[in-house]
Amino acid sequence: MESESAASTPPVTPAGPAGPPVTTCYRHPKVESYVRCTRCDRYICPACMREAAVGHQCVECVKEGARSVRQARTAFGGRITAVPVVTYVLIALNVLAYVGELVRPAVVDRFAMLGARLVAPDGGHYLWQAAHPAALRPEGVAGGEWYRMLTGAFLHLPPTEGTFGITHLVMNMLVLWNLGRMVEVQLGRVRYVALYLLSAFGGSVLVLLAAPDDLTVGASGAIFGLGAAYWVMGRRLGADMNGVNRFMAGLLLWMLISAAFTSWEAHLGGLLAGGVVTLAYAYAPRGGRRALVQGAVCAGLSVLLVGLAVAKAVALRNGAV
Repeated sequence: MESESAASTPPVTPAGPAGPPVTTCYRHPKVESYVRCTRCDRYICPACMREAAVGHQCVECVKEGARSVRQARTAFGGRITAVPVVTYVLIALNVLAYVGELVRPAVVDRFAMLGARLVAPDGGHYLWQAAHPAALRPEGVAGGEWYRMLTGAFLHLPPTEGTFGITHLVMNMLVLWNLGRMVEVQLGRVRYVALYLLSAFGGSVLVLLAAPDDLTVGASGAIFGLGAAYWVMGRRLGADMNGVNRFMAGLLLWMLISAAFTSWEAHLGGLLAGGVVTLAYAYAPRGGRRALVQGAVCAGLSVLLVGLAVAKAVALRNGAV
């Protein structure tokens, strides 16, 4: 008992001839202090004081209290954030990629989504399934360029494609600005990033399956995934579906119009992937298992998409021999 009481005794400077002992701050023994922390009852100096609901607390007690307070979450389990940073970053990446296209037009041909193509030494392109001499070089996902399945989602039609070239970027970024901010605030940043990337990847997988010879660019697949998320979240939250449905009708109309210039496969693939991910976000059971269920669905969808892509790439390679 003696040792325990001695350990809890605050620092004390021996009394001088003119007065009683002087108490000092537990963190700064040379600083006099007469104020105690309301939680641990230790003496604290002005530099160590933190305002509390009643009195003051020390730095360590404030940190401990912050750890024990449960973080506020959105209806879908994400951390609440007031600033949609991820959406701003995605827009910046798309714009920077377009600037790169203007500076170096070969970027589109090098990083756009492409399932399979053969390239001759003179730069000529041939269908993968065509009979070819050994001089032709394989190009695209079937040729091992797997990065194209994501990099293509950050590129857009170059200005050489006419008026629709720059319009492709502007329209996609306008939709991403308006739609992405709402979805990110509801989902939280981590879930939002997973949704965006899986939607983009899902669009590329459908392009690989249905149109492997097409050179495809655009963030539309990811954006249609966000559109699916917006609709599912509206249903889950009991929002006014008239407004949500009108927005989705406009988005689908844009898909039909842009399909004349870009890939409907990417749009549909992104829409389906985004819908699956958001259904998991919205209807996973609440509680400690919610994040586990949501993560498992995202992981399962990733495995499915990768499996489909690998199977198609192998089939293309075998068919080219």
